[in-house]
Amino acid sequence: MAQSRPDPKPLDAIRLEQLALAYVARFATSQAKVAAYLSRKLRERGWEGEGPPPIAEIAERFVAAGYIDDEAYARAKSGSLLRRGYGMRRVGQALSAAGIEESLRENVRAGEREQRQAALAMAKKRRFGPYAREEVDKARREKQIAAMLRAGHAMDHALQMINARTQEAAEQWVAEGMDEV
Repeated sequence: MAQSRPDPKPLDAIRLEQLALAYVARFATSQAKVAAYLSRKLRERGWEGEGPPPIAEIAERFVAAGYIDDEAYARAKSGSLLRRGYGMRRVGQALSAAGIEESLRENVRAGEREQRQAALAMAKKRRFGPYAREEVDKARREKQIAAMLRAGHAMDHALQMINARTQEAAEQWVAEGMDEV
């Protein structure tokens, strides 16, 4: 018979701050994600401190100390998703889910060049358009376009990538986007 763990101790202000510190030391995160993490830990373990739990105060102190930087987090997350082939709509959704304010999301919004590079990255990774191994029929082409749209790419970017006749044409389209910056 397996031994069960004893219930963890309810949290107080010191333990709550220790949890927050361990979290920000381990993960790049946003202020809202730290607050959500602490709220979840309070639901799991309970509160035995005096007064209400100081979740907002801890998060604000960590921002002031530089442990949390929402703009740096947004830039890193945006760049990571774009490099993996996701489009701007999906990037915006991920940043919104992380509690990044609209103004910060606009500040880190990718330009035309980065958006085209993301479309190219997805086409290469998923073997879409000119990167397909075999001839693509109409039904498969439509599925590829739908997948690019689900990944957050604009319709014109998806069509440009899927309709490119050759890999060189796809890469030329991306290079033309660099001129538009």
